[in-house]
Amino acid sequence: MVVAEQFPLDIPDSPKLAQNITHFARALRKAGLPIGTGRVVDAIRAVQAAGFTEKRDFYWTLHACFVNRPEHRTVFAQVFRMYWRDPRYMEHMMAMMLPAIRGVQEERKADAAEKRAAEALLDGVERDLPEAVEQEEETELEIDASQTASSEERLRSLDFEQMSTAEIAQAKRMLARLTLPVKPIDSRRGQASHLGHRIDRARTLRAAMRQGGELRNIARLKPKPRWPNLVVLCDISGSMSQYSRIILHFLHSVSNAKGAGWAKVHAFTFGTRLTNITRHLQQRDVDAALAAAGAEAQDWEGGTRIGECLHAFNRDWSRRVTGQGAVVLLISDGLDRGDPEALGKEMERLHLSARRLIWLNPLLRWDGFAPKAQGVAAMLPHVDSFRAGHSIASLEDLAAVISQPDDVGEKARLMTALSG
Repeated sequence: MVVAEQFPLDIPDSPKLAQNITHFARALRKAGLPIGTGRVVDAIRAVQAAGFTEKRDFYWTLHACFVNRPEHRTVFAQVFRMYWRDPRYMEHMMAMMLPAIRGVQEERKADAAEKRAAEALLDGVERDLPEAVEQEEETELEIDASQTASSEERLRSLDFEQMSTAEIAQAKRMLARLTLPVKPIDSRRGQASHLGHRIDRARTLRAAMRQGGELRNIARLKPKPRWPNLVVLCDISGSMSQYSRIILHFLHSVSNAKGAGWAKVHAFTFGTRLTNITRHLQQRDVDAALAAAGAEAQDWEGGTRIGECLHAFNRDWSRRVTGQGAVVLLISDGLDRGDPEALGKEMERLHLSARRLIWLNPLLRWDGFAPKAQGVAAMLPHVDSFRAGHSIASLEDLAAVISQPDDVGEKARLMTALSG
């Protein structure tokens, strides 16, 4: 659970607490929280009843009035920290929203939901550049922008965790157009073909019976193609919540895409327990589908019990959904505090029941990533491919290689590091 850092609150001599709570509620609404007038009135009355002496009590009083869904906790914590706790929050947000003067890179990357909180609080505020910058604008500079990446190209490589509200909306539109094409696989069933290598004995004998028992032609069969299932196991623990929401948005478009090739898309979420959200993703409206999935999964942004959840999947669902050559996508950072030996056994069982097991891990966005965590080390040997899953570009790469049986992603490099 995300909790804002507890800084001391300086109460002015003539405070206007009701007006400040109202303005704070407006910022939350602009950041995406469904807050109406009734909640604002309830918050003012709750603060009046609870008092304004303890900083932690004030935080949780407003939290109880304004937050009713797990995915809203991060945004609330960031907006609260900027609005109430940081005495220089406006200067901090201005630095986030304006280009840096000393270079093109930010001094530090924004935390989760921090840019969205800054956008909500700065909405309507005139963001003038410093006087020194205005003077520099008078100097004409000729810059060759032929190699400059477009905003869409920049968005492709941007980490989901660092996106603003507008960037997330644009990323979802881009992901709605992305598909996961898959090649059909040959089944044991056959279909008539003159070029087939198998003899259709029944059809050959029926034709001979129509010719008085004389065998003139031999009917042949070729394997009948069929489409595999796609099974997705998505980690929705606290460290994976932002990535999971966007990837589930992408999976909704995959499950509803026409002509994508998959026989059926089965989706499961797990944190502290396993939840089947397949029927929710079949709804045509993406917002309604994800809202229903969020209501079904009660462990959003909770702990992580990967081994126990995989055990529940292998016991209750594996034979139903992974048969007939299913491809399994495991989306998780692999940070599990359970027994690594038990986790390794469940991963081995999952690997044996799937035609291909692909692991998407957002931690691969770091260049120096190594399988040092016990959970990662236990899971890595039992996957066919280990790939990043933190940006649009990483999902595009997945779409390009999901049908290639020889793709291993980063597994070979990390297995070498693990064995060394």
